Amino acid sequence: MEKIIIAGHGSPKDEANNLEYVAELLHEMMHPGCGRDCVRVAYLKFATPGIMEAITSCVRDGAKKVILHPYFLTGGAHVSKDIPDIIRESGEKYPGVEFICTQPLGVHNKIAGVALERIEAAAGFKPEEIEKKSFDIISGEVDLSDLPEERLPVVKRVIHTTADFEFKRSLVFHDDAIKSGVAAIRAGKDILTDVEMVRTGINRKLLERWDGKVVCNIQNTEHRARSTDDNKTRAEAGIEEALKENNNIGIVAIGNAPTALYKTIEILNDSELRTANSELLVIGVPVGFVKAVESKVFLAGQGFPFITNISRKGGSTVAVAIVNALLKMAQTL
Repeated sequence: MEKIIIAGHGSPKDEANNLEYVAELLHEMMHPGCGRDCVRVAYLKFATPGIMEAITSCVRDGAKKVILHPYFLTGGAHVSKDIPDIIRESGEKYPGVEFICTQPLGVHNKIAGVALERIEAAAGFKPEEIEKKSFDIISGEVDLSDLPEERLPVVKRVIHTTADFEFKRSLVFHDDAIKSGVAAIRAGKDILTDVEMVRTGINRKLLERWDGKVVCNIQNTEHRARSTDDNKTRAEAGIEEALKENNNIGIVAIGNAPTALYKTIEILNDSELRTANSELLVIGVPVGFVKAVESKVFLAGQGFPFITNISRKGGSTVAVAIVNALLKMAQTL
């Protein structure tokens, strides 16, 4: 078994310790639809887990190979000495495990491309102007006139996020989806997510106006997933736990784990498991090749409000785009 650790420096400011974004993106690129914790994060200073702590966790979970990527732009002392020292110590501590340390981000044409994109974005437009211009481009390149007006903000934001016009055709809405989602937000309901990347991408500033919270239980299920034999993914267990214990959930947003989507549908259709959360909006857009399409087709046949897409495509960024579109609509409708 192989585990990957993305290692950053860490910051005293909690909001700057957000490597989970990178880990989730990398995980989706490498293992689409995978519900296991294959890519993890660690920090040298100020934040947890530390690098040795993350390595120990990987080994404890059965890893025979640990690949550590220093998420640094240059090869300074941390990359040339501190991290290699930790790798050497780990090799001595766990002789049966192979440890590999990659090069840092360093000089790369794709890094230069990102810098160019940032420069161009800042040169003449404010963020809201860039977004408006992007939406204007979308409207000019694809005919959206055949879509119901209330769905346009969601479709446009998903296309804006993915640069993929196929979502105009593949997105599927329950008739009450928009109304239910906006009503849940305005009622101060919580938003439940399957993975941290969805949680961190949602615009909490807009949500807090209505006193709602974003909830993700995947981190809380780590010990339970190791100590039980029910073969549930951590995302599935987190969704199940939250739906049974939190009666204020108004939206479930699933962008990664088909198992979590199946579990949500199961709970909402089981009279013994159903709670006050039974009337909610389910956004189910897991990405991948194994059970992703099947889970979304299953969702599209349900009687409760849903938004999904009948395609292998999707992912955390799509789930975030849908939620954020609803949040913006709640401010204006």
